[in-house]
Amino acid sequence: MTNRWSIAAAGFLLQVALGAVYAWSVFRLPLTKQFGWSISEVTLTFTISIFVLGVAAFFGGLWLNRRGPRIVALTGGFLYGLGVFLASFSDHKLWWLYLSYGVIGGAGVGLSYIVPVAVLVKWFPDRRGLITGVAVGGFGAGALVTAPVATHLIQSVGVLSTFAYLGIGLLIVTVVAGYFMQNPPSGWTPKGWAPTALQASQRSGHDYTLREALGTWQWWALWLLLFLNTSAGISVISQEVPLFQGLAGVNAAVAASMVGVASIGNALGRVFWAWASDSITRRATFIVMFLAQAILFWTLPNINSPSLLTIVAFFVLMCYGGGFGTMPAFAADYFGSKNVGPIYGLMLTAWGFASAFGPLLIAYMQQISGTYRGALHVIAGVMAASMILPLIVYPGGRRTKLVLKPHNAVDFQRPSFLANAETSGRFVLHLLCISRLTSYCQTAKVFSR
Repeated sequence: MTNRWSIAAAGFLLQVALGAVYAWSVFRLPLTKQFGWSISEVTLTFTISIFVLGVAAFFGGLWLNRRGPRIVALTGGFLYGLGVFLASFSDHKLWWLYLSYGVIGGAGVGLSYIVPVAVLVKWFPDRRGLITGVAVGGFGAGALVTAPVATHLIQSVGVLSTFAYLGIGLLIVTVVAGYFMQNPPSGWTPKGWAPTALQASQRSGHDYTLREALGTWQWWALWLLLFLNTSAGISVISQEVPLFQGLAGVNAAVAASMVGVASIGNALGRVFWAWASDSITRRATFIVMFLAQAILFWTLPNINSPSLLTIVAFFVLMCYGGGFGTMPAFAADYFGSKNVGPIYGLMLTAWGFASAFGPLLIAYMQQISGTYRGALHVIAGVMAASMILPLIVYPGGRRTKLVLKPHNAVDFQRPSFLANAETSGRFVLHLLCISRLTSYCQTAKVFSR
């Protein structure tokens, strides 16, 4: 029998390499200085990459179910390395940068990203939260590894040659790590393991197909949970340097160092919150994260101490990362692990929409008011209202309410007044999703004028 921990280690390494996409800010200024492109034009490359990532993850999940994880991981790794390498030919060709790094590279990241998540939830039914947190924690840590390497290379050989060297290196790492991705035998469980009563109460006893999952309001509720949590965190990520400069009055160099420290929270939160969700349930985890962010975003505009501002941003990014660490296990709990690849892969489109909506929202509100206070307070209000969703969502067939048990475990049951609300709940959640997308489109129109 293959050692499941070696597969976990390979999955972590694969995610670290894929997470290099988060180091894009390192290339922003060198590209603008060398080719005269604007910050917004260069930043659009990252937006394209993340959006394509979300779409590609869905198709990667479908392909994974049909052909197995290895071929998907190898293909994704090859495309990612190739896209970054081809970006080295972007000399005064912005469209080529969008196509190579944004589309080809983003597609590669999306195809490979879903593989460790889908594979490891099958190998670790006893530690779903922790293991998916470790896997996607590697993605969050990717920028911490790549950023200093890319910075050194840019100073030594220039920005375009850096793309070439990084592309080759990333291709090698992702292809080697992807080779180890494989599913356990059908029906496999760890020797002597059986789910606890708390775990059983939070899991569906049925392996849903993608079509079946999309026919439940729970899938749309989890999509919206991920969209809301990601929109909040990525709005801060997109504005960290100017936000820190405006609130704390620091220069660009100090703001950049604050960003580096705060970014550690992204990686740490993916592991911590996912680990915590194994004990207190996924629902309680999202309630705590939303409550924490409501408080943090409300107080953020009143902070002018660089150290305190860094700490608050650190915890905001912990919650941002926590959504990605917890949601794969959440989806596996509610829809089964057999088809979690396409089910969670499609759910990752929330990431793509949030990567456009969150940054546009905070940038637009800052532009019309001249400060970040109003935008941050709006996000705080949205986070407070978002606490309703994890309170009402439940696995199919389960109905209970929130109960604190003597051993401090948290169990959720569906309130009786919602016993017959499945149809209306689905309708309301569809309207919420549509309203979010409508808001995004309206905001995008304003920026296009």
